[in-house]
Amino acid sequence: MANLNIKATNGHTYDAIVIGSGISGGWAAKELCEKGLKTLLLERGRNVEHVKDYTTATLHPWEFKHRLNNPEQDKLEDPIQSGAYDESSKHFFVRDKEHPYIQEKPFSWIRGYQVGGRSLTWGRQCYRLSDLDFEANAKDGHGVDWPIRYQDIAPWYDYVEQFAGISGQAEGLPHLPDGQFLPPMELNCLEQHVREQLKQKYNDRLLTIARVANLSQGHNNRGPCQYRNLCHRGCPFGGYFSSNGATLPAAMATGNLTLRPFSIVTEIIYDKNTRKASGVRIIDAETKESMEYHARIIFLNASTIASAAILLKSVSDAFPNGLGNSNDMVGRHLMDHHFKVGAMGEYKGFKDQYYAGRRPAGIYIPRFRNVNEATRRTDYVRGFGYQGYAEREAWMDNFKMPGYGDQFKKDLTNPGKWVMWLGAWGEMLPYADNRVTLSPSDTDKWGQPLVRISFDIKDNEKAMRKDMRSSAEEMLEMSGLTNISGFDYNYTGGECVHEMGTVRMGHDPKTSVLNKWNQLHEVPNVFVTDGSCMTSSATQNPSLTYMALTARACDHAVQLLKKNEL
Repeated sequence: MANLNIKATNGHTYDAIVIGSGISGGWAAKELCEKGLKTLLLERGRNVEHVKDYTTATLHPWEFKHRLNNPEQDKLEDPIQSGAYDESSKHFFVRDKEHPYIQEKPFSWIRGYQVGGRSLTWGRQCYRLSDLDFEANAKDGHGVDWPIRYQDIAPWYDYVEQFAGISGQAEGLPHLPDGQFLPPMELNCLEQHVREQLKQKYNDRLLTIARVANLSQGHNNRGPCQYRNLCHRGCPFGGYFSSNGATLPAAMATGNLTLRPFSIVTEIIYDKNTRKASGVRIIDAETKESMEYHARIIFLNASTIASAAILLKSVSDAFPNGLGNSNDMVGRHLMDHHFKVGAMGEYKGFKDQYYAGRRPAGIYIPRFRNVNEATRRTDYVRGFGYQGYAEREAWMDNFKMPGYGDQFKKDLTNPGKWVMWLGAWGEMLPYADNRVTLSPSDTDKWGQPLVRISFDIKDNEKAMRKDMRSSAEEMLEMSGLTNISGFDYNYTGGECVHEMGTVRMGHDPKTSVLNKWNQLHEVPNVFVTDGSCMTSSATQNPSLTYMALTARACDHAVQLLKKNEL
């Protein structure tokens, strides 16, 4: 397929350009390169080389100046990012002062500007969406209908799972489809106890081990996971999926990938004669030099908020409000998962049992509300799932224990009581006024307009949160735990780092931005497959869906190129 690179002699012309090197951008680069396209991958941040640049990966806690705590100076200078990093991962997050944005309503925009993006620091939870999710908008009237159903994406879930490596337990739930799993990690004794109690006490509750992109056995020359639970530092063992450890090496191996870090995309260039995008314009982040690159197809994978901003900045005579934005839909319907609500409790048994290692995954309780008529609620639509874990308290949980001397040290090193924590992740409806826009006057140090974010949860989510808390309390009580305390820590938008929905898919070009193949309705050679394409948020962690949609869109794009239809 080398003939697709029709201007190979021009150093700034490629078959394909991918914007962003995170989870979805890494997949786009891999798929396009493996299909024979000379591909330019643009990343606005620095390069991070697998293993070599995981500079804190093997350090002990006492080797950090502040013993992994963030000093007050960090909290002052990075009020947003410091909520997501610690001393071992700070270098994988942006500096708030250097990358400002405008919060019209409070929103924590967590970012990692480097090759690999947030694939280096993500939570690795991987769950499939089902038709309960893909049909939800059409059935309850919130948002627009998804242009795909589960059968459209199921083969692509298979495809990406087999490459990425997802450990998990098949459970046979229709609304949480099973996948291509590596062996599951083990539940500890209290988690297993609660699983059995929920089966006995309810006919609609299931506790299972988390489905995660951590390798429970060696896979594709990576891993296995070492059970260190230090994933956010970068894994020198390749024990979890990241762009750096998996998709980008595969893309590089083809010889078709050109990686350009420090490349801030300022706009996608539109050719009104061909009615297609002809390339992108960038600013070199270090030299501030402006330059252009050209290609027949462009994959926009800069992350939900940044991708919307790039489209909004791509202004021309044909698109005065931004590329593909004739309907004023770009930037709207921003979603996240609302969380920081649930319960915890204590268990008096299993004093003779413990566990080994630091398992990098907890437990998952799939959605059980509004799944069918029997579980229908009258106070809110959609639902939520729980993540959590059980553990024996350690010395850091009892650091205020009174005492001194030898006996004090012994008391600190004895395992404490068993405790269990359940936290809920709730679906958020797509609201048109939860949106991303650009400031007409404020710019960053590269002269780019600042992003403005307006976002809040509304009555449906607030009603759901009451149930999220009380259901967690009830399940712990029914499982024999005591001293149960519910919590609701006043979630702020963005804190879940599951932002999505600003460039949504749909059937109708009047009410959506992308078609069923993730192409801009108005500019068919531009594909958007990161979180911005999501039409609803579902309850599940979304990254696996981004991967599957990306692989599916790349396959379609190359078919169109072969037919000379782009």
